Amino acid sequence: MMTDGVLTDEQIAALTPEQRRELISRLEQPLSDLIDPQLLGRIRRIRLGLMIGGSIAMIPWLVYLSVTLPENYVAHNWTATWVGFDVLLVAFMLATAVLGYLRRQLLTLAAFTSGVLLICDAWFDLMTAGPKDIWLSLVTALLIEVPLAIFMITGAQRIVRLTMMRFWRLDPGMRLWQLPLFP
Repeated sequence: MMTDGVLTDEQIAALTPEQRRELISRLEQPLSDLIDPQLLGRIRRIRLGLMIGGSIAMIPWLVYLSVTLPENYVAHNWTATWVGFDVLLVAFMLATAVLGYLRRQLLTLAAFTSGVLLICDAWFDLMTAGPKDIWLSLVTALLIEVPLAIFMITGAQRIVRLTMMRFWRLDPGMRLWQLPLFP
């Protein structure tokens, strides 16, 4: 009979958090049912290789740039560059607002990206500001952009943490960076 050995609601309620995590882990659909493990391993190795190779390749490039770039440079497409970047920032901030309003998990990606773009915006505002504009750039970076970025990034992290705790994948004391990608 299919119901033999099935836990009752009372038995589940009596389980410790660790026992519930173990039960969920045993009941969840195996990753191999969702994607071919060999394909997943190959994709993972390619991604790791690209990130490690790209990081190593950036070191001599950074040295080269630090030695060869001029102190001052007349930038082409200045207006399109800044307006385009700000349009991208606004798009991600609006996506964050819409996804937050709709209470969708995709909010985490939009909020994290918005936070990173805000930090980039503050950095480039400060680094490209002329002598007359430096104080405005500093004030907007310290009072608006960086605090909003911190709010967005920590909010995204909080949502991931709560989601993982809700699915019993994360022990309450575990740091988010310790959570394995796949069981």
